[in-house]
Amino acid sequence: HQELQLDTIAFSAAISACEDAGAWEKALHFFGSMVEKKVESDTITRNAAISACEKGGEWQKALLIFSGMAQSATELDTITFDAVIAACEKGGAWERALELLGVMTQSEVESNTTTLNAAICACDKQGERKTSLQLYRILTTVNWSNLAMASMMI
Repeated sequence: HQELQLDTIAFSAAISACEDAGAWEKALHFFGSMVEKKVESDTITRNAAISACEKGGEWQKALLIFSGMAQSATELDTITFDAVIAACEKGGAWERALELLGVMTQSEVESNTTTLNAAICACDKQGERKTSLQLYRILTTVNWSNLAMASMMI
């Protein structure tokens, strides 16, 4: 019989399936198995793991995976920031969400309404209504290329 070869694609599929099922612990188990087996993880794999953490309310774990991406020079994309900022929103880490919005812009990764809504909601949910309103006003009046500077002004 043939042995199943576990590669990046197989692990990514398993992690994504766990994410869809809301099984963040299983997703992280597969992600850890990749490290053990020395299977390289890519942006897609790590984004799925971050999204699984976000859906499970595990914002600190999502931040750890995000930090690992930056340290390993794995490409950060819009989906990466959408997921990690949404995880911060769910975890009540509004200041971290704003920091990540600034990092996103400095990294020249294009934001979208999902990213911006998550950052605004992160502030609003923690009673930072003034900050969320300031962010909303800045985002609706400032040139998007100045977003990093705008997020630092708050």
